Parts: sequence; structure tokens; C-alpha cells
Amino acid sequence: MPAEQTPWRLTLDRVVAYPAPGTAVPARLAFSPDGRLLTYLWSEDESLIRALWAFDVVSGERRVLARPPGSGTTDANANPEEALRRERERLREGGITHYRWAKEADRLLVPLNGQLYVTSSAGEPLRLVAPADEPAADARLTPDGTRVVYVRGRELWVADLAGGEPRRLTFDASETVSNGLAEYIAQEEMGRAEGFWIAPDGARVAYAQVDEGNVSVYPIVHQGGPEWRVEEHRYPFAGAANARVRLGVLALAGGPTTWLDLGPDADVYLARVDWRPDGRLVAQVESRDQRRLELRAYDVDRATWTTLLVEEQEPWINLHDDLRFVGDDGTFVWSSERSGYRHLYLYDRDGNLIRPLTSGDWPVDSVVHVDAERRWVYFLAGRESPVERHLYRVSLNGGDPEKLTEQHGIHAATFAPGGERYAHQHSSRTSPPRLTVRGVDGARLWEVHEAQVPADVRAALPPPEIVEVDTRDGTRLYGVLYRPQTAPPGHEPLPAASGPAPTIVAVYGGPHAQLVTDSWGLTVDLRAQYLASLGYAVFKLDNRGSARRGLRFEGAINRRLGAIEVQDQVDGVRWLVARGIADPERIGIYGWSYGGYLTLMCLLAAPETFKVGVAGAPVTDWDGYDTHYTERYLGTPADNPEGYAASSVLPRAAELEGRLLVVHGMIDENVHFRHTARLVAALERAERPFDLLVLPADRHMPRDQAGRRYLEARLVDYFQTHL
Repeated sequence: MPAEQTPWRLTLDRVVAYPAPGTAVPARLAFSPDGRLLTYLWSEDESLIRALWAFDVVSGERRVLARPPGSGTTDANANPEEALRRERERLREGGITHYRWAKEADRLLVPLNGQLYVTSSAGEPLRLVAPADEPAADARLTPDGTRVVYVRGRELWVADLAGGEPRRLTFDASETVSNGLAEYIAQEEMGRAEGFWIAPDGARVAYAQVDEGNVSVYPIVHQGGPEWRVEEHRYPFAGAANARVRLGVLALAGGPTTWLDLGPDADVYLARVDWRPDGRLVAQVESRDQRRLELRAYDVDRATWTTLLVEEQEPWINLHDDLRFVGDDGTFVWSSERSGYRHLYLYDRDGNLIRPLTSGDWPVDSVVHVDAERRWVYFLAGRESPVERHLYRVSLNGGDPEKLTEQHGIHAATFAPGGERYAHQHSSRTSPPRLTVRGVDGARLWEVHEAQVPADVRAALPPPEIVEVDTRDGTRLYGVLYRPQTAPPGHEPLPAASGPAPTIVAVYGGPHAQLVTDSWGLTVDLRAQYLASLGYAVFKLDNRGSARRGLRFEGAINRRLGAIEVQDQVDGVRWLVARGIADPERIGIYGWSYGGYLTLMCLLAAPETFKVGVAGAPVTDWDGYDTHYTERYLGTPADNPEGYAASSVLPRAAELEGRLLVVHGMIDENVHFRHTARLVAALERAERPFDLLVLPADRHMPRDQAGRRYLEARLVDYFQTHL
């Protein structure tokens, strides 16, 4: 008789291991141009090293299209540019990490650590294109799949896949000027990773020329190893100079650049660029204060432009990727928050409003497909509940939206080019991720992937509860509660789960983010589950300022940060205490980045509530963060000095009463270690005790498993000791 298998148990080693149970799922979904193949990145052994797979939606055949040479691109072998890109994408996976189909041809581009490879749906071995010692970046195929355009040495290049030497297209880059690359602000804060855009006919390319010469240089010193070096970044601090950006167009055959006028104000953001089917270039130009956005159509041959529409919005404009052209006549779908909630609108080619497509006190999340032939717009939204996301469609001719998904949870969809089918992803707290192919009517055609999570793993990871919390002024908030469990062997038991327990709040709390969704990710938040297994109640609350509740809800933080968010988090704790869940004398809090900032503000502004905190990579004074993010919410330090002072952690240092552990990577290029250094200086001047964990070789978050385990052990020990 076989020995009884030991049930799976959550340990610190499992907390820091990637991927979490059930999350080794197909990623970066795309359809081939003919719609027959669904391609995706996946690891069949559930490791982080992924290959490129294809699923035939006609035959149901599944096969590998390409595997990376060796381990492909990983943290260990990434070149410096690739390492920074991985950091900004928060990408941990290795192997093949990106790929692109040609829009109209059976050709796939696979970039691997600065080198470019191609293959096709036949799955022939990866073929190296335009090899060079200097890495290529941001490569894309022309629509017909015959050429690849890329950036190398801060210049634009094009290579013919049939052979021949690559050709350089631009010749004026320097240490401060680049052609075809998105600037730091565009990548980190504006959701624009691209710096060039190939025309639909493949004959021309539009590109951004970025001059960072007037942006201050911020040095980051690598000093955690046997040798030291200085890494310099051009970082635009709030209120200071941004990079100067120009928009140009040139022929792929070569020749001079036609520069396009972005308007009389040079201090603007080039937010988005698209080609219209008729060959006009469409650009979104945003004002520095982010209260005005112009959608412009450029006649490239004449270097002139017309304004299609203007958005003027208070307290700010949130950028989106919802511009979709309907057919070839220039009619387009657009989204706007002008009503207070993001909704869809249909415009003619000249920017005249034809009709609103959606309305109501709920926001559209994003457009996923426009079917011009059948006259449907498909979009994602949480119309019925902000903790769920469903797929809907609405007719371009008007009418009410139609809900296409039924299961509770979070849904996503990727459509085939012709709109006849789509890849459907779904998960919930009780259902691990699942990927199916469905017809346009929603009927399931194929099961592509269903995550398998053994019963003993599920037993160790009970789904948390989603709760509703009303604040002191009657605002409805959503939270998630991990109830305390009995302590596992080897740990000191804490109070029984039936009575008030020591409680830890996990916080982010910043804009453009939402923690509380009915998704599998909540169930496999292994840090929260591990703390609950030790007998803590763990709680998350999406305070005002967070995403998917409309602009008024988000705009509560306008001109002052760290005030309403703290008030809401305090009300969340009061809700727990009133129900006998939390022990009011033992409340801890932790968070990272904006969550690190809020952890500090909660400890300093509400010491009667929060007793212990772990703050990771915190912003401590917003004058030390970047322009586009900070100025959206606070304005500049010159026009809102009171808001910056009230939002800063530093003047409150003397108010620290609880126990504080600050964690920060010394080579963090996003939230600089200087933030923590300034906090340390302020706490020392105020003679307040605190603890500090410095990570000399880490950026915004620890990436290697040993470093993550050490961090988790310190965090757990800190709460065990002081809470």
C-alpha cells in the first residue's frame, strides 16, 4: 500500500516561488492574420522559461512554434537596455518574452535579448536577422512581413528579410538625442512603449525624436558588489524640464524627415500616435497640466493638420488606447470621461459626434475590438459590479449594451482580425485561469488551457471574502478579507480565529490601480495567505483615488495626496473592529511604492490606529518623483506648494509612534533611494527610532528568489515581533 502523500503546505519558500499555483498560463495572446492560429507564450513545465505556442482553431491542434536558444532572455543574461525594459514592464518570465505578427503576412518576429529572429506558422527554426553587437530595440515588421524596422544605437534602421545589409534611416542621434524610442515618461507613466509607427502601406514610418538634453541627470551608484559603477538617468522631476519631443515621418526607402508641427507650446506630451486607414497620421497631444488633449489628423505630404476633437477635463485627463477606426472612411470610436465615467462615442472622419454608444454611472475599461462589417464594438467593463469585469458589445447604430459573459469574476478577450471568434480568459477567487476559443456568438469552440490546482493546494489557500465597507461619509468601498487560520507546526499559535485577531492591512491605494477584484490573483496572494496561516487577519481596501470607480472617485485625491486615502483605510479598520474581526491594539500595515508611501502616512497621520508598518520603496516627498505622474494629481511645486507640503511624509517624521521598517533597493530608478535617505535624515533629526532594510543590488522590487525570500522572512518576523 503506497505511503500517504503529505498535503501541500504553504511555506516561505513557496511564497517567493514563481509562478504561483494556477498562474502558469498562456500569455501575450494574438491571432495570426488569417485568424486560424491563436498564438501565445507558455511554459508546459510551469516554469518561468516560456516558448511560443500555436493553437489551430480549425483542427484543435496545439504545437510549439519556437523555443528560445538556451534559456532565452532572463534577468541573468539581459543586456542593460533589456534589463531596464523588463523592470518597467515588471516582467519576471524568461525564454521568449515578446513576439509580433506581421499584420498581413504569415511572418513572426521574435526579439531575444537585443537580437531579432523570424519564423512563420510552419514553425521553421528561428532565423537571425540583422545581427550586430549592439542590441536592437522595439522592433516591428512591416504589414507585408518583408522588412523589419528597429532602433539600434538610438537610430532607426530597416532590414529586408530577403537579405542584404540593414539600412540606417536616421543620422542625428547623440548622447541626449534618440530617434524612434519612447522617452522615460512615456514608458513609465503614459502607457506608450512605442517610439515609431509604420504606415499601413509599409512605405513610411512616423517616429518620435526625443531630446533629453535639458532633463537633469540623476546618478545611481552600484556599490553592492566587488566593483562599483555609476549609472546615469535623465529623470524629469516634478516641476522641472521634460524631454523635448518632435514627431517626424520618413520613407523606408530613405530620404529626409518631414517634421510635423505639434503646436506653439513646446512643453507638451506626445501621448499617442496612430495611422488612419486613408494614410493620414493621427496624434494625441496633451498639455503639460494634463487638462487638455487634442486629437489631430496630419496630412503628412503637406505637413499640415486639423483638429478632430479636443478634450478639456477637470481634475485631469486619463490617457487611453480606445481610438479605433471603423472601416476605411475615417469614422472612429473614442472614449472619454467627460460625463465623470469613461464611455464610448462614435465620430465621423472630421471629428463630428455621431452618437454616444454607452452611458451610465459605470466606466468602460477598454475597447477590445471593432467589427465594422457587423457594426459591433466589443468592450470590457464592470457595469454590474466594480469588482468584476465582463465582456459586452454595443451596436455602432445605437442601442443598449449586451453582456456576453456570465460567470462571476474577471474576463478578458482577444479577437481574431475578422472578428469571427475570440480568445476568452476568465478567473475568479474560486476558479483558476481558463482560456477558451469562442465564436462571435459566445459559443465555446475549444478549450485551450485550464489551470490544474490540486485539492490539497486549494485547501491550503482558501478564497478570501470580498466585503463592502461604508466610510464615515457614506461612500461605498470594496475590501477583501483573509480570515486568520490556525498556526502551522513550528510557529507560536496566535489568538483563535473566532475572536479579534492581530490584523495586517495590505495597501496600495494609488490611482490607476485596483486590488479588490474577484480574480484568482486574490486567492494566490501567497504573502497574504501565509500571514493568515500564522493567525493574522489580512485586509485590503480600495480607497478613494483607486481605479475603476469613475473620475469623481479617483479625483478625490486632487491637489493633495495621503489624506482621503488614510481616512478611508482607517474606516476600513474600524469596520473590522466593529465586527469583532480585528484587535484594535494590534493593527499593522504594509505596502510597496505608492503603498509604501501610504504605509508611512497611515503610521504618521493615524498612530492611534496603525501600530506597526513595513514600507517598501516609498515616495517620501513628491517633489522627488516624476513630472507626468505627480503633476497630474498635485500640479507643480510652484503652483501648489501647500499641496506638496501636506502630501509629504518628511514634515511628519516627529509624529512617528509605532514601529517602522523601511525597505528600499539602492539602484531603484523609479522611486529613487534618495526618498528613503531623506526620510532617514528626517527621522534622525526628530530622534524617532525606526528600522531599515537596504537592498544594495535591487531596483524597485527584489527579483531573485533568494532576495525575495530574505525580504519575506524579515517582513514576517517584523510583524511577529512587534504585532
